[in-house]
Amino acid sequence: MRKFKKFYLEITSVCNLACTFCPPTERQKQFISIEDFTKRLDQIKPHTDYIYLHVKGEPLLHPKIGDLLDISHEKGFKVNITTNGTLINKKREKLLNKPALRQMNFSLHSFDGHIGSKDKEGYVRSILSFIKEATADSELIVSLRLWNLTEDNKTNLEKERNRELLSIIEREFDLDYRIEERVSPGKGIKLAERIYINQDYEFQWPALHEEEDDGKGFCYGLRNQAGILANGTVIPCCLDGEGVINLGNINQDSFTDIIEMDRAKNLVDGFSRREAVEELCRKCGYRKRFGK
Repeated sequence: MRKFKKFYLEITSVCNLACTFCPPTERQKQFISIEDFTKRLDQIKPHTDYIYLHVKGEPLLHPKIGDLLDISHEKGFKVNITTNGTLINKKREKLLNKPALRQMNFSLHSFDGHIGSKDKEGYVRSILSFIKEATADSELIVSLRLWNLTEDNKTNLEKERNRELLSIIEREFDLDYRIEERVSPGKGIKLAERIYINQDYEFQWPALHEEEDDGKGFCYGLRNQAGILANGTVIPCCLDGEGVINLGNINQDSFTDIIEMDRAKNLVDGFSRREAVEELCRKCGYRKRFGK
């Protein structure tokens, strides 16, 4: 039975922001039902112990997020959530002291990425307040993310976009250094016990309209990760936000059967040869991180 280190279960395709770095989904807007969520957990249980409640969409928008965490715990899963953090005050009580919750990632770059965002200090402080309470009473791991650097103007971006935000964090954790002096793209630093911050270059979603390269390279899609979109489409990785590489639908076939079908096998076999057989994979820059 194939096991995955990461399994992405999208619980909603809806987001409350419109960030410049994240193309809006063209799929139907929907929230997964308690019944469908439970069924999907049962299907993937032989394949993973860790689930990530996102692909596209903002998971904290789900009105039953507390129930989903409780069901995950009952089924023996550890849960990771990536959120823009704007709803943390509203959903605070549904998240605190949930034994299933292993890690929360806060995409702080969402604030400047969303045109019209207001009150940066209030936004950051609401997240930090939650973090301090949550980590004091549990083993929760927290990652604060600033993924908005660019190769050509990293210095300017840090000064203009991030300094105000970073200074709030520095004061809150009583740091005697400037964060950007110690953090480097792709690598985080520890702020406190189980609390980290990392910066990286702005994320690029792969898309069919982008240029493709020679197709050489390697990817861990369907090797250490897989996913299911809110509509039931099984995808090989978290970067296929539109379900372009539609391996099958969980509402028609079992997950175990889907990953043994020809399209899934061909994708994995292709990367064993260091070759991207899917068009979207040939237009994905993430593959280049693993060399040729």
